[in-house]
Amino acid sequence: MANQILFDPHLTWPVIYVLSAAVMLIVGLSIWRGLAGWPFRLLAGAALLLALINPSLQAEEREPLTDIVLVVVDESASQRISDRPDQTAEALTLVEAEIEDLGMEARIARVSDAEDNSGTRLMAELQRMMAEEPRARVAGALLITDGRLHDPELVPDMPAPIHALITGREGDWDRRLVIETAPAFGIIGEELFLTLRIEDQGAVPPTASGGRSDIVIAIDGGPPQTFTVPVGESLELPLTLEHAGQNVIQFTVPEAQGELTTRNNAAVVQINGIRDRLRVLLVSGEPHPGQRTWRNLLKADPSVDLVHFTILRPPDRQDGVPVSELSLIAFPTRELFMEAVDEFDLIIFDRYQRRGILPMLYLDNIRRYVEDGGALLVAAGPDFAGASSLYRTPLADILPGRPTARVIEEPYLPVISELGQRHPVTTGLETEHTPLPGSEDPWGRWFRQIELTEQGGQTVMQGANGAPLLMLDRVGDGRVALLASDHAWLWDRGFEGGGPQLELLRRLAHWMMGEPDLEEEALMAEVDGQSINITRRTLSDRAGAVTITTPDGEQIEVPLEESSPGAFTAQITGEEQGLYRLLEGDLERVIALGPAAPREFEVTIAGDEAIAPIAAQFGGTTARIEDGLPDLRRVSEGRTAFGRGWMGLSARDAYVTTDVTVTPLVSAWLFLLIAAGLMLAGWLREGRQ
Repeated sequence: MANQILFDPHLTWPVIYVLSAAVMLIVGLSIWRGLAGWPFRLLAGAALLLALINPSLQAEEREPLTDIVLVVVDESASQRISDRPDQTAEALTLVEAEIEDLGMEARIARVSDAEDNSGTRLMAELQRMMAEEPRARVAGALLITDGRLHDPELVPDMPAPIHALITGREGDWDRRLVIETAPAFGIIGEELFLTLRIEDQGAVPPTASGGRSDIVIAIDGGPPQTFTVPVGESLELPLTLEHAGQNVIQFTVPEAQGELTTRNNAAVVQINGIRDRLRVLLVSGEPHPGQRTWRNLLKADPSVDLVHFTILRPPDRQDGVPVSELSLIAFPTRELFMEAVDEFDLIIFDRYQRRGILPMLYLDNIRRYVEDGGALLVAAGPDFAGASSLYRTPLADILPGRPTARVIEEPYLPVISELGQRHPVTTGLETEHTPLPGSEDPWGRWFRQIELTEQGGQTVMQGANGAPLLMLDRVGDGRVALLASDHAWLWDRGFEGGGPQLELLRRLAHWMMGEPDLEEEALMAEVDGQSINITRRTLSDRAGAVTITTPDGEQIEVPLEESSPGAFTAQITGEEQGLYRLLEGDLERVIALGPAAPREFEVTIAGDEAIAPIAAQFGGTTARIEDGLPDLRRVSEGRTAFGRGWMGLSARDAYVTTDVTVTPLVSAWLFLLIAAGLMLAGWLREGRQ
């Protein structure tokens, strides 16, 4: 219960003020004239004014409310290392019990990692809880955390103390790998630099403070290389990209004895390899309609440096023209085919035949160039089936098809073979071209083909009578493509609607350059938010399950389903950020979900450096759980809220009013009778006088 006197005037306050002034004026005149009844006049006026003010007694019935304690539990990734989960669970159990013993209520919220890698957002969660609870009931806040919060600017305006219970151990230490700088792009064959650093945090033991550590580097899942580097120093690492597309460089620091976690011992850098210029050597035989098509296609690309070697006048041609008038300078065949051949990314022979211009030594050097990692494309014409064929040179050892000496001269439709439906060079090629309206064929016909017998490689396109039309093969470290027709130019000219010659040439060139996206056997992964999309490309009609190793070391098997010819896919949702390792057969891929080293693991040593100023701002304190949990006490508002071995929670004494009763103190008629009696007494007093 609670009582208080209220005033509910019958007139407005300005009118009562005027009447009060009038009463005082009358009393003042009475005193000035010496009237003996002025005290009775004063009391009578006061009684009338009190009746107009109408005093009442208000009685409230109040129901007390329990105080509320906001408990925020940090369950971010850094809180899941070592024995911190056990410390957190034990502290939460004891805190709940003590809050209940104090007659207060606990509101518990749990904070996980932010999806945008913004770290632990304890203050944002505390701010949200404050908005949901009555401010008058909040007795304080308790934070169970390792002290590594990342939103101190969002501290709410608390009406009570903020305390923090810190997990972790005084003797904790950790080793961390930091990638300071890494370019997003790099030119193939040119040196670039990455800057990294290995740093130690916390109470580093003498056994680990020698100042040096091993680091393991693996590129594209290849053989790892181990180096010993100093700890605490920034290191500049030179690197040369070997292929176009994504180059995945994985850095790993071996686990040191006693360190907190290995989650920040690894990092993945993805650098997109680009070619400065694609150097192409085009060797053309006698002029033909397709020669200009090849040249136009290559010259249209500004990133292609084209050297075109064309035989306009073969040595056996006798026309009486003096040799001195045929050219100003001799063509540098030796420089091209012996000294500078390794500088080319791709060599194309377009309807070339042996005429004594290129000695066998030059052609043997091209064979060596392919075996060492070069790329060769042969676009065969009728001469490929004859005695002067390129097949009758050292190149025969690397060509995937052998000519039968038959030239097929009849219309046929190039088709993608069953294997080609799964090969990345030709899969989906039909969708890259719009056929003529009403035509049932995806593209136009060709009219000539050199019959081949397979002797290796893969046939991805077939022509007349199902004979091989486009064959691909890997030779040593290089690649070879053999096109058994010189009529591809019909597609470029739009004959019968044309065809995807440009796309086919682009894919051929990129496949021969070792573009990862066009590899026949490849394991690829892409990150989309918290999802990982896995693609296994293979020429086989089946693919095994992918073994995925999560950042915390757990291994899971993910089956793949065929989504298109030669492509098997799956999608998983990553529960936590970090490095995921994918393994299927001999293929391995490493991918980072979120950053390779999340913000949670930038500083893993528990401490109160960030949270102590916040607690002090609101009269609270911090304490380490390993030193023993402090007692919780109820304290009055404004009093010291912590001491040795205890933390205080403010008693708010909040309540809710359940009933209100208003009773007038004195009846208005009684006030009138009192006023009349006082006025009569004053009159009698003055009458006697």
